[in-house]
Amino acid sequence: VVQRVNKLVSVVPLKNRYTGQVGDVIVGRVTEVGQKRWHMDVGSTQSAILMLSSVNLPGNVQRRRTHEDQLNMRALYAEGDLVSAEIHQFFHDGAMSLHTRSRKYGKLSHGILVQVPAVLMKRMKEHFHRLPDTGVDMLLGSNGFIWLSPTPPDSARAEEEEEG
Repeated sequence: VVQRVNKLVSVVPLKNRYTGQVGDVIVGRVTEVGQKRWHMDVGSTQSAILMLSSVNLPGNVQRRRTHEDQLNMRALYAEGDLVSAEIHQFFHDGAMSLHTRSRKYGKLSHGILVQVPAVLMKRMKEHFHRLPDTGVDMLLGSNGFIWLSPTPPDSARAEEEEEG
């Protein structure tokens, strides 16, 4: 795509690696479990890092992370798991720091991952969508990873009661 501003001509490639911004909601795949951190592939030039201190523990318990939590990290996320997260900050080397400190973020299961070029994803306020009358929930990651999953039966029933 060619952009012109007065005499300045710039070319934006149609395909390039994802470069994130703080606050972007993304979907990533855990590639490695390290000491107090998970390394994730988010389609960027560098892997993203999810620290143990940046996740909610099971049962949404708020407490200091212990050595036992560190030993049980694979119970939360193992290699190959898909995780929705938000970019929290960037390290000095350019790597992304992620967090899942909200109930809407976390491990993704019972669905399908669709990957598109990141340049096709527009920046938006809401990334979580429920497609009406289809029974499909959709998570649009800013990095071009789209997660499609069936609507949980209890949430679909609650919506029908609100409408009726």
